[in-house]
Amino acid sequence: MKEFDQFKKNNDQDKKKNQFTILKDDSTDGHGGYGVGAITLENMSPVIVDPNEEEAYVDMGAMHARSAVEKRIKFLTDKSEVPNGLLYWITWVTIERTEKGPLYYGVASSEILVDREIRRGYKLLPEHVNHMDKSLKGKFVVEHMDDKSKAVLTKFLREHSEEMWENSSDELKQALKV
Repeated sequence: MKEFDQFKKNNDQDKKKNQFTILKDDSTDGHGGYGVGAITLENMSPVIVDPNEEEAYVDMGAMHARSAVEKRIKFLTDKSEVPNGLLYWITWVTIERTEKGPLYYGVASSEILVDREIRRGYKLLPEHVNHMDKSLKGKFVVEHMDDKSKAVLTKFLREHSEEMWENSSDELKQALKV
């Protein structure tokens, strides 16, 4: 009788591999085992800032480089190859809850250029990863944004939750001041 590999027991394949894990719940609940030290992206949202249309919106697809702006675009790492690209910002916004209530804890923006006509774009993935990390750590990285984009982002954050805006640090408000 023919045996199928999927029904065979193979101890080498059954062992858990140590790999990067994103966990929803707190992994440090005391057990100290597998998964301790993994990060959670539960409190982070990607906000697309479109200064061309003067709008900003949450697009969770950006967490995996699948936002509406990024779909069907081949990204390059050389700006000169996208001379007619439209400017967008993927802004990584982290929210925390403190004694005084929820607030914008970390905000970091990463630039992308998109030329739909030639289906090409510019973005630096390491920059996006570093900005995600900085946002998670409570940093504000928006000084490289143009004033129009900062104004669009500020308006979005205020309209999304005035309470969170008021509870947020003066450092954020100063960084986004136009």
